[in-house]
Amino acid sequence: MALDEPNEQDQVFEFDGLTYLVESNLFNQARPIKVDFVEEAHCSGFSITSMLARPDSCGSCSC
Repeated sequence: MALDEPNEQDQVFEFDGLTYLVESNLFNQARPIKVDFVEEAHCSGFSITSMLARPDSCGSCSC
């Protein structure tokens, strides 16, 4: 997850006042993509889940 400006290769989504950009090829491989903001007693942040198979990762954005 990073800050970026939209370009012609991006899918652009707006929800609750936030704009999300996903590169079109990645979106086609990973959809559906779910973005949540999680707040717990000791930490908070974004949780991103998708159908993208990544055998070299732990499956979480918090690693």
